[in-house]
Order: sequence, then structure tokens, then C-alpha cells
Amino acid sequence: MLQKTILFEARTGGYWNYRVPGILCTRSGTVLATAEARRGSGGDWDGNDVILRRSLDGGLNWEPPTVIVGCEQYGPGPVSNFCLIEDLDDGTVHALYCHNYARVFYLRSTDEGATFSAPTEITASMLPFQEHYPWRVIATGPGHGIQIRSGPYRGRLVVPVWMSDGSGTEFGAGKLGHRPSEVASITSDDHGQTWQCGDFVAHTDERVVNPSETIPVQLSDGTILFNVRNESPQNRRLIAISPDGAREWQDLGFDGALLEPVCMASILRLYHQANEETTILFANPDNLENELTPPGRHLAHDRKRLTVKASTDDCRTWLISRVIEEGPSGYSDLAETPDGAVLCIYECGMIERMTDTQSIAVARFDLAWVTQS
Repeated sequence: MLQKTILFEARTGGYWNYRVPGILCTRSGTVLATAEARRGSGGDWDGNDVILRRSLDGGLNWEPPTVIVGCEQYGPGPVSNFCLIEDLDDGTVHALYCHNYARVFYLRSTDEGATFSAPTEITASMLPFQEHYPWRVIATGPGHGIQIRSGPYRGRLVVPVWMSDGSGTEFGAGKLGHRPSEVASITSDDHGQTWQCGDFVAHTDERVVNPSETIPVQLSDGTILFNVRNESPQNRRLIAISPDGAREWQDLGFDGALLEPVCMASILRLYHQANEETTILFANPDNLENELTPPGRHLAHDRKRLTVKASTDDCRTWLISRVIEEGPSGYSDLAETPDGAVLCIYECGMIERMTDTQSIAVARFDLAWVTQS
């Protein structure tokens, strides 16, 4: 089973393009699909809104798009890096996002994304990070966060964040750079009411270069694994684990099976499959070629050949893989429906350049499709 649906198309709805998708499926089967709706020329610093489409039938049919967060109410700069988590205790949907890569906000929905609360700024909760790193740029996720399901920290919300001192010049004069960068986590033990800084997970140093957008998953022994985008010469994903998603991070090095074209990826542990194995899925552009990216541009490799890989041994090996999209395809996020279907939302196609995404699509498939040869 593989079905694909286009949710957002570039140059429509008053926006230049749509980027950085996210997806969440609630325990009742309602699917929330989000994207950054970008004005200007679709850049990271353009006036972005966060836009949402809902599906009430597990991703088969979709309601019209609505704006969850509009950048006009915050002043100059984008709203971005939207990150969703469902609360297992009462079904509340928690959401975090950033404005202008300098302020962090929290909001929630108690009706499965039909409406959201007024935003609460939680930037002050991020200030303790500055005791260890002088960040001027900060971003949550993107993608989805997790809630710890078992053990002494059950109920804890865990969200990766990345930071930069802003000294990079990749965006030109007057705009803070996103490099060099560091990765840490923030957590909440009271269902999103307050947020605390965790320890730093990865730093830019002589081995690791610019760790940034990070995806979390809980392993079968309860530990939390962070899978980290980076620009290191190994061209592989960086892996770290923690007993509680906040402290005592252990750097496990680079995963030799997971190529890193320098792009956001996605990871998901399956809970609704009818088997006894713990299956974890990982998706990203499984590619290190440079056929579509002009020399001298910032991207290190083409973002294409979006591939989903499966592990049945807590991410130690990835022996099964299947290509979702052979052509240009970039950022992605994964969700699972109560009936065991998997949803992968992703950037699909390109127009003028690799980061000028043609559309946001969602692929719907099952584990059998991934594992069949």
C-alpha cells in the first residue's frame, strides 16, 4: 500500500512556497499536517505563517488549510519550526514554535487541532542555556516531539532545540547566521505548563560540525535517542542517548547506515503494529550525490530519493529500506494511525532551486510495503 496526496502547492494561497512540514496523528485518528507558508522568495527569514490541514479519517481526506500562527502579530521575522506532541493522558495537543529565531512560544489544542489556545511566550525558560552558550538564534524541532511512555519519567514532554551564536554569514548582511550551532533539549513534567532546559547534547568542535535539527525517539528500554542533523565530513547522522531526555547524554557517534545530505530527517517508533518486535522507522533523503545542486551553493548534497528505513533492534541496524520519492524530496516527518498505517509528510519536487519546494505531499503506506522486497 502506497498512496500519495498533495497538501500544499507552491505559488498558491498567497504564498511563494511551503516548507518544513510536520505531522501528528491523535489516538482517535485525527491527523494534523502543518507547514511553513512562506512569502517573499521562500527563504528562512521571510515572513512565514504556520498553516494546518486536518484529516478525520487517518489521512485519506483533508479539510481546507487554516492559519494557526500568523507572523504579523509578532512583528518582523518569520514564525517557524512548529513542533507537535500529543499528551497520552488526556489527548491535549501541545505545540511549540519560534518567532524570528529568537523567541519561543507554546500553545495547545484540546479539540484535536480544531482550535488552539492563545500563545504563551516561554523564551525566559530558554535563558539558562546562555550560562553555557551565548545563543542569539534558537529553534525548536522541527517535526514532532515525544512524550515518555514508560519508566520513572513517564509523561515528560521532550523537545530537541538547536541554537547558534549567530556569527555565521550564510544569510548575508543584517541577518544572524544559523552556524555554528549546538543541540540541547527542553522538557516539561507538568503537561506543558512550564519548561526546563536539559543538558547540551552536541557541540560544534573538531569532530562534529554544526549539529542542528534533531529528531527524538524512545527506545524499548525507556531511554531517549536523539538523531541529529550535522555537517560533519563523515556525512552520517549523529546519535546520542539519555536516560531521561534531559541529562547524561552519551554521544554514540555517527550511524554508518544513515547518510546525511545535510537535511532534516524523521524518526518514529511504531506502537500499533500487530507484531512483537519494536519497529522504528527513519526517513530522509538517502543521497550524497550532487547532480541538482549548483557548485558554490550552501547545500552540501542534493535533497532527493526520500527513503524510509526500518530497524527492529532499537536503531542499531537498518536492514530494510524503501524509496518513497525518487526525485527531489527534502524535509519529512512521520506519524502512525491507530489502524497501523504510516504517514510520511515531506517536501516534494523543486522549482528554481533545491530549497524552492514545489509541494508538500503526504505518503500513506503500511509496514508491509516497507518490508516487501
